[in-house]
Amino acid sequence: MSGKGIRIEGLKKRYGSGDTAVDALKAVDLHVEPGEVVGLIGPSGSGKSTLLKCLGAVIEPTGGRMTLGDEVIYEDGWKVRDLRALRRDRIGFVFQAPYLIPFLDVTDNVALLPMLAGMPNAQARQQARELLDALDVAHRAQAMPSQLSGGEQQRVAIARGLVNRPPVILADEPTAPLDSERAMAVIGILNDMARKFETAVIVVTHDEKIIPTFQRIYHIRDGVTYEEAGEGRSLAPLPERRNEGAIS
Repeated sequence: MSGKGIRIEGLKKRYGSGDTAVDALKAVDLHVEPGEVVGLIGPSGSGKSTLLKCLGAVIEPTGGRMTLGDEVIYEDGWKVRDLRALRRDRIGFVFQAPYLIPFLDVTDNVALLPMLAGMPNAQARQQARELLDALDVAHRAQAMPSQLSGGEQQRVAIARGLVNRPPVILADEPTAPLDSERAMAVIGILNDMARKFETAVIVVTHDEKIIPTFQRIYHIRDGVTYEEAGEGRSLAPLPERRNEGAIS
C-alpha cells in the first residue's frame, strides 16, 4: 500500500457491557487505495454509521487496527494524540446535507478549515478558489449559500472536504437530496477528485443509481463486511484476520 489510503483490520465496536452489550462491529476488514472510490452499502442497523464514525475518529472502536497511509492511528487504542487535528487535516467529510455556514460566502465556507489550521487567509482563499474552479462553481465564489442550487451547494461541500488535501474522504449519502442527473454529476466529481488528488473515498449510500460507478463495493450486515468486486459476483466473507483484542 502506498503512503496514502486507509486500511482497517479486525475493527470492533461494542456498546454497553454484560447482558446488555451490543456488538455493532464484529471484526470488520476494509481497505481503500489512493485514487479509489469505494461504496459501503447495508440496511439500517447494519453498522454503517458506527463504522463511518470510527473511520472518522468521531468515536473510539473497541478493538482492531486502523492505518491511515503508513501510520497506525488506532490499534486497541488511539495512537494519535490530537484527534481534532487528525479530523481537520487528514480526513475530509461530505454529508447528505451540505451544512454550509449561512453567513459566509462560498469562498470563505471552503477556506475556513485551512484558516483554522493556521494557513494565512489570502492563501486559504486562493486554495479555495482553485478548488471551486476545478468543481465548476468558481462563478459562485462570492455567493451566499442561500443563493445556490442544491447541486451547487453539494459541489461547495465537496470542495470544503477536499481543501486540506486529506488522504481520505468519507461521504455519507452525498447524493440523497439530488435528482438523478445531479447525483451522477456529484459521483463523477468524487471520482475525478479522487484520481487527481490520490484520495481514498468511501461513499455510504442507498442510492441504487450510483452503485454501478464504484470500483469496489463493501456490503455490511450485522456488523460484518463482505466485499463485492464486480457485477454478478456472489458475496463471501473477507478472510479472517488476527484475533488480538477480540471480544469474548
